[in-house]
Amino acid sequence: MPNPMIPRERADYSAIVDRPPLKLPRGARIIFWTIVNYEVWDIGKPMARQLLPAPTGVPLMPDVVHWAFHEYGMRVGCWRFHDLFRKLKVKPTLAANARIVEDYPRVAEQAKSDGWEFMGHAYEQGPIHKESDQRAMINRTMDLLEKFSGRRPVGWLGPGLTQTLETPDYLAAAGVKYIGDWVYDDEPTVIRTANGPLVTLPYTIELNDIPMMLVQHHESDYLLKRTIDQFDRLYAESAKRAKICSLAIHPYISGQPHRIKYLEAIYKCVNKHKGVLHWNGAQIYDWYKGSAKLDKA
Repeated sequence: MPNPMIPRERADYSAIVDRPPLKLPRGARIIFWTIVNYEVWDIGKPMARQLLPAPTGVPLMPDVVHWAFHEYGMRVGCWRFHDLFRKLKVKPTLAANARIVEDYPRVAEQAKSDGWEFMGHAYEQGPIHKESDQRAMINRTMDLLEKFSGRRPVGWLGPGLTQTLETPDYLAAAGVKYIGDWVYDDEPTVIRTANGPLVTLPYTIELNDIPMMLVQHHESDYLLKRTIDQFDRLYAESAKRAKICSLAIHPYISGQPHRIKYLEAIYKCVNKHKGVLHWNGAQIYDWYKGSAKLDKA
């Protein structure tokens, strides 16, 4: 493989005001893209998230308390998600560690049964920079999810949005068509790889319950406030060009009893507006591919 490209070499600068406006079908104005994240945290490794500081100030292993904090989401919180999205008739994108089909087959089967889109999210939760063989891990992830779901995923989200400079090349070679790691635009874009073009979709680190609740420590209702503030502005702008509003949630966070009603309230507010589409990542990719005439994307 040739020397990896830095981001500026993969993507030309493009001011949004200089682009022709994207249009959605049938007069729709905005896509509300819901991304649910199901992860596997290996008790033999440092935990990906910590709510309580270590008593000594130094993280200790095994970190049973934070393993259990995550496990709540897979035992309890995720079922609140499934109940909500069945009622709404929304089929979100599932950013899935492929290991869920091995460790949490009950949960994975429910997502499959409900018609959620499976998006690659590495084999298990941990930064891609720590992978000894990144290419093999990506292929293993894609193969496992394809075998389980019956369809090779078209999307990818790195754990913690982590990438190395080589990652886009490996992803394109594995059959990935879109990624969520490049949160640099309101609209889809196309980046170059050694194995053909790759589409970026506007995922979010701001409308995301990890930084909002576990890093910034906001009150439970803040996800509702910030999401509606974001949606209202994008909806106003969507009178002139199509917009995408993304929301990223995790069952051990937004699936908690004290937070779930605020997640439910988000959809009540959003669905009062006309011209809202609840599309998954594959649907957004297909629409953009057609709109932008990306024959090779």
